[in-house]
Amino acid sequence: MKSKLIRLLVVDDHPVFRAGVVAMFQDLPDIKVVAQADDGALAVAAYRQHRPDVVLMDLRLPKMGGVEATLQIRREFPDCRIIVLTTYDSDEDIFRALQSGAKSYLLKDMSQDEIVAAVRDVFAGREVLPPPVAGALAQRLTRKDLSEREIQVLKLIVKGRSNKEIASDLAISERTVKFHLAGIFEKLKVLDRTQAAIEAVRHGVVQID
Repeated sequence: MKSKLIRLLVVDDHPVFRAGVVAMFQDLPDIKVVAQADDGALAVAAYRQHRPDVVLMDLRLPKMGGVEATLQIRREFPDCRIIVLTTYDSDEDIFRALQSGAKSYLLKDMSQDEIVAAVRDVFAGREVLPPPVAGALAQRLTRKDLSEREIQVLKLIVKGRSNKEIASDLAISERTVKFHLAGIFEKLKVLDRTQAAIEAVRHGVVQID
């Protein structure tokens, strides 16, 4: 019995890397790249047009990020199968991607065989989390979720803002800032602002532009 052809959409904003990914599949009899996109908005449009079986989605994209594009596609096509393929390995990135509905999270330094196998597995209905990714996700899940306000405070800490400046920026009192700092320290298991900033960046809670 002839196996079904897996139709693939490749989304990446780096032309050379995207070309390499496309070349990875060109000689395989069971996988065909049917479309490419270099930003999240175009990825959504390409999905609507081609209805691929599997999507390889980069995380950091212009106009619309990979998580946002995944959410948009899933809203319209709940049964879509999306694999994140990225260089970013922070536990927060992994958590957000899988929370958005991605079926797998792969790193760009993985071998061609691992990436091809993941495409076949996800097409077959399996979720794929390589050991390094699963380990980072487990670490993320053991940490209490930060509130939206705590993340806002963290972003300003990373920018080097004082309690007084944070209070002014967020239109809250310094006492409230100190309250949020206590919650942040407890959730990140740190003792001071410097450690909190380091942990926030290391885990991908805050991205440095």
